[in-house]
Amino acid sequence: MILMSPPCQPFTRIGLQGDISDPRTKSFLYILDILPRLQKLPKYILLENVRGFESSSARNELLRTLATCGFTYQEFLLSPTCLGIPNSRLRYFLIAKLHQEPFSFQAPGQILTRFPDQNLEDSLKDKVTDKVGEACSSLCSEEKNLDLNIGPNCSNKKSLPTGAFLFKLETVEEMERKHDQDSDSSVQMLKAFLEEENEEMSQYFIPPKSLLRYAFLLDIVKPTCRRSTCFTKGYGHYVEGTGSVLQTALDVQLESVFKHIEELPEEEKLMKLSTLKLRYFTPREIANLHGFPLEFGFPNKVTVKQCYRLLGNSLNVHVVAKLISILLG
Repeated sequence: MILMSPPCQPFTRIGLQGDISDPRTKSFLYILDILPRLQKLPKYILLENVRGFESSSARNELLRTLATCGFTYQEFLLSPTCLGIPNSRLRYFLIAKLHQEPFSFQAPGQILTRFPDQNLEDSLKDKVTDKVGEACSSLCSEEKNLDLNIGPNCSNKKSLPTGAFLFKLETVEEMERKHDQDSDSSVQMLKAFLEEENEEMSQYFIPPKSLLRYAFLLDIVKPTCRRSTCFTKGYGHYVEGTGSVLQTALDVQLESVFKHIEELPEEEKLMKLSTLKLRYFTPREIANLHGFPLEFGFPNKVTVKQCYRLLGNSLNVHVVAKLISILLG
């Protein structure tokens, strides 16, 4: 079996999207070049990359090589939320097997956005397309941290709670999406993945300077929420777009803090924001969301910043395990 996770920088949508012209793609292209010439081909292949890979020239080269070698393959765009895990981490996956019986499900030329055993008929009808361009447009934008469980058009059939109002830099659609996600009982609450609060947690609280500067950009969640945004390698160092932060003061309402806060002097603004007791998720908590077992841990010499970087480049264990199960089944 070959497990591959080629460098994602050439394909990420916030990068230059150099694709096969990016030097970091050379190692992957080398594997595709030698694969047909191997005397003994691997029986199984699993590949992971960021969303965006599915519309790349590198992906087209991969599919051509697999077809030449006689592999049967299936592509996916999956997030842990489809397994009830409250973390959006949309990734491209491909599984392939050599000269064997076809997969038990039939979805040739399509990119699945759910696992085959999750209401396959509905998945094929509503969430699968035979054109990569259509697949990209039917899926929600990850930059807005949209979740595959919401629906192909990111629509929300529920209305906002009575008395809700827009705060921070949010649109009505974003507010509705978050409410919809938190109402999805098929996804677990974050509290199932959190550590117990203790004195050591003080190192994870957001510094006052960052709180003042970035308060309107934070994605704030409570332990009872059923969502969190994708944690990247910059989490804990950069604030914007690197992952959700946790509100530990459960009796404080966000609306009461953010309402008219921009009109307050800096000192009063900081006092209000501090009542939320916002902190970063700990590395252990992110590892829990990624599905790492409790016995997993980092060596003592690894810094918190290094832990965040490693976890930001990691995979969700449960998603990969289920794909391998499908591949070998």
